[in-house]
Amino acid sequence: MLYCLVLLPLLMLVFYVVQRRKRRQVSEFGDHDLMKLLMPEASFTKPVWKFYIFIAAIAFIILGLARPQFGSKLQDVKRKGIEIMIALDVSNSMNARDVQPSRLERAKQVLSKLVDRLSDDKIGLIVFAGDAYTQIPITTDYVSAKMYLSGITTGIVPVQGTAIGKAIDLAASSFPPNSDLQKIIIIITDGENHEDNPEESAKKANEKGILVYTMGMGSPEGAPIPEGSDGGQNFMKNREGTTVISKLDEVTLQKTAVAGGGMYIPANNTQAGLNSLFEKVERLNKKEYESKMYAEYDDQFQYFFGFALILLFIDFIILEKKSKFFSKIKLFELNK
Repeated sequence: MLYCLVLLPLLMLVFYVVQRRKRRQVSEFGDHDLMKLLMPEASFTKPVWKFYIFIAAIAFIILGLARPQFGSKLQDVKRKGIEIMIALDVSNSMNARDVQPSRLERAKQVLSKLVDRLSDDKIGLIVFAGDAYTQIPITTDYVSAKMYLSGITTGIVPVQGTAIGKAIDLAASSFPPNSDLQKIIIIITDGENHEDNPEESAKKANEKGILVYTMGMGSPEGAPIPEGSDGGQNFMKNREGTTVISKLDEVTLQKTAVAGGGMYIPANNTQAGLNSLFEKVERLNKKEYESKMYAEYDDQFQYFFGFALILLFIDFIILEKKSKFFSKIKLFELNK
């Protein structure tokens, strides 16, 4: 905003050119002193003073918009929380629409609301299908996490399938090695595991002090899987030409959660599942992991705006023509 102060000399230059042109136009009609007598109420100085007052007001407004601050005070800010690794299933079966708008979109809604409710906890994100991939390392940057989350589709991974165990293994190894904060893994999937043993992976993670929670997306009745992530009307078929029905495997998710020392949370009802998960997270032992001293400054912009308002008011009440009252006062002229 301070760069806007450069405009003030330009405005003064324009005003000077205009005033000089006016004087030249007046001089074309006759002698300057004679024109003063012919225009007794015209003031040649008031417009100049009004302009300088206006320029000063603009300067104060610019300074106020620059938000000047001073008067510092120190504030100690401490952070207490836990570390959360979220593993999101992006296999093709997550496009099924037994929950609306789809399993994957509902999962993203749950995660977005979960991030909104976190404060000082650290989070990371893993996506998995036939293999697992780290997308966001452990961070407190919730804004970036939500931005990345919105662009996730089932086409983000090259290997399809569902390998919950690999996701748990990768999540467990993604926590900072020297951190003593409570660590949890949240697996969001439909539970149709075809690749490995998620219970064994959850048990190994729990032996390291990591809790494993599972959230089930979908319904036990299941739904066909649309071809592609656009939710079209063509559905996947097996080799015999029969439409594939993907069903929520709650048994696998429950066993995995028990092995990981956590719990299974049905997430078909977004708010209920989220509340249940958040209650569990809030009950965990949160430790202090960061303490910083910040210098806070008080805003002083209101004083600059106040001065600008006073100057604008003065500019408003000053007329460009001469005042009849003050024209009668002649301090330096002797009475005859």
